[in-house]
Amino acid sequence: MSPWLDVPALEGSLVRLEPLSVSHTNDLASAAEEDRSSYAFTLVPRADAIGEYLTAQFERVAQGLVPFAQIRRADGRAVGCTAYWNPRYWPGRKDLCAIEIGFTWLAASAQGSGINTEAKLLLMSYAFESLRVARVDLKTDARNVRSRRAIEALGATFEGVLRSWSMSWAPGEEGLLRDSAVYSVIASEWSAVKDRLVETLAKRSTGVGTDARRDT
Repeated sequence: MSPWLDVPALEGSLVRLEPLSVSHTNDLASAAEEDRSSYAFTLVPRADAIGEYLTAQFERVAQGLVPFAQIRRADGRAVGCTAYWNPRYWPGRKDLCAIEIGFTWLAASAQGSGINTEAKLLLMSYAFESLRVARVDLKTDARNVRSRRAIEALGATFEGVLRSWSMSWAPGEEGLLRDSAVYSVIASEWSAVKDRLVETLAKRSTGVGTDARRDT
């Protein structure tokens, strides 16, 4: 296992990202059964399938996945998941050049709360400032307008749609590939993107100029 995979818990004021474990099972089962209307294109297990979901995530670690539970600081409950994924290395070297943020979902009660924005701030801060990557990728089903707007609100740059690129999680499309909308933040942009995210969270904390629809 590459040493970079040993990522510590990442602490924010709204959310703590801690390594996913079976101890999160009950919280995630409850979180997954809140209003599911926003999950049309997202991999979110039903409560009775949380055990299988966790097992699958742990198995993906061998493929480069670093899974986290998203812990809401207000009540200490796990309200969703996220992950680093698809690590890419510099040719002929052992250090990372890029990483993807994915496998993200939040309970309905945590959507629009600022948790998604802060989680992305924590993940990108660690990726650029500790892992020293040159690039962070984000992608979503090209049809997922809600997710695309949330990614764009982070300050990521849209790079295009890759056809039949990723596994579809839409109901009725099991085993099929989807078109994926691809976004990125590169190292030279990180300072400006970070300032934007910090400002967004500061405005939210004071109730000024926030738009919950942009934080999914």
